[in-house]
Amino acid sequence: MAIEAAEIERLIREGFPDARITVTDLAGDGNHYAAEVVAAEFKGMNRVQQQRAVYASLKGKMDGAHGELHALALTTKAPE
Repeated sequence: MAIEAAEIERLIREGFPDARITVTDLAGDGNHYAAEVVAAEFKGMNRVQQQRAVYASLKGKMDGAHGELHALALTTKAPE
């Protein structure tokens, strides 16, 4: 089951309303995406903490073999 880029962005935006979010479908198959999330909430967090926060915002869409989202290459950072 595939997921659309707009849905990924919507879910991330719920957790990070003022973030700059870019989602790219890497393979054109609705299963392999890259996302860049730049959010003030990341200040003081290390990369692992930032990425865990984003994955949590996806509300289980990547969980297990039957998740709607197969792969997400994630880049996170706080604004400069």
